[in-house]
Amino acid sequence: MYAGVALTSSPKKLQEYKEWKQRLVDNNHMLKFGVIKGFIDGSLGSSTALLAEPYKNNPSTSGLLLMTQEELNEIVALYDKENFQIAIHAIGDKGCNVVLNAFEESIKRNGKRDARHRIEHATVIIPEDIPRFNSLGVIGSVQPVFGPSYGQTIQSFFEDRLGKERAKFTNIWKTLAHANARLAFGTDWPVESLNPMEGIYSAVSRKSIADKTGNAWLEDESLPIEKAVEFYTLGSAYSSFEEAVKGSLQVGKLADIVVLSKDIFTIPEEEILSTEVVYTILGGKIIYSSETE
Repeated sequence: MYAGVALTSSPKKLQEYKEWKQRLVDNNHMLKFGVIKGFIDGSLGSSTALLAEPYKNNPSTSGLLLMTQEELNEIVALYDKENFQIAIHAIGDKGCNVVLNAFEESIKRNGKRDARHRIEHATVIIPEDIPRFNSLGVIGSVQPVFGPSYGQTIQSFFEDRLGKERAKFTNIWKTLAHANARLAFGTDWPVESLNPMEGIYSAVSRKSIADKTGNAWLEDESLPIEKAVEFYTLGSAYSSFEEAVKGSLQVGKLADIVVLSKDIFTIPEEEILSTEVVYTILGGKIIYSSETE
């Protein structure tokens, strides 16, 4: 577990976090103090993700700004100065912009370091902000699954809220990767399924697991299966400063491995969804086997 704690301006909490960080350096690779987690906006479904322009389906709002730029600048710079890793939830394009601005300001104040700050979700991005992920060293901690929570086709979901032009800049992982941004894939459980096969399928096919029409969304953003797996494994290990011990199959790294029922590198993409775990190996020991179920 790479544990996250809440972003707060409380001096008492900050001191607690500093103490926890010193104590939870390593617990046999099972528990480690992780990120300081904050929020700048809400979600697209509730029209609370912060957009640069009003919602197409609800022109009366552009979403919620949970902290002003100045407030976020101050609190990010404070935690950055104490060498904490910071992860901010931002789904709307303006939300991402505000967070990138805060990370940029912290570099101006504290100097650049290997901070590996993260934006959680980064669903919609202003085109001009794409190269800033790389230049600022910000990780896109994203969830590729196009899940049942949308309740409609992917295209209609995004275009209904954003309009056709802005919708072209949603979940643009291939574009970010080509701009040398670091990506870490996750599942966003419990909002979406914990099963990473669903996210890998979505990243490769750009199709929703719930969209029975089989329409791909922004097909040019489809990732090769090798990249989708890399972002789920080595990308996520990098985002927790653990790429030296996990995230790839190499001598000297932890023997944390899953054995799958199918070779997802060669099968048709639709078969990824039906791929199951046969063995889970943790620290070199089999802790799960489908054969014993």
